[in-house]
Amino acid sequence: MKLTAYSNYALRSLQLAALKAPSLIKVDDVVKVHGLARPHIVKIVHELGRAGFLETQRGRGGGFRLARLPQDIVIGDVIRLTEGPLELVECFNSDTNTCPLIGICKLSRAMQKATKAFMAVLDDLTLADIASNRSELLARIAPLEEGITSPKRTSR
Repeated sequence: MKLTAYSNYALRSLQLAALKAPSLIKVDDVVKVHGLARPHIVKIVHELGRAGFLETQRGRGGGFRLARLPQDIVIGDVIRLTEGPLELVECFNSDTNTCPLIGICKLSRAMQKATKAFMAVLDDLTLADIASNRSELLARIAPLEEGITSPKRTSR
């Protein structure tokens, strides 16, 4: 199972908003802290805003903040929004399936069971959970926010 970068960026944007709540976060803050492409973050923030996860403000002093309490944002819901249907194998989609083993394949059943288990874990996880070590996370990103990167380690 591999989630798209889009989902990862969405979760990182939400996590940063939770860490900085109730302050407005700028798209450029996410770009700087996580080293991501600005156009991707703009698109993600827009979609998260339309879905009711973020409140967005346009203009010079604009930015975004959480539209709900972190404990009310379920990670599974965010993944469903950003990933759409999780079709690990072609037989998950009846419109495009070409497998003649549909209905009798034990692999397909196992993959469906695994996908349900994966989503059950994410449905039990909230934004509050992934931001619960707030002080550690803020300490780690502080140098990035200042534009200072830690020196690269060299092996001897």
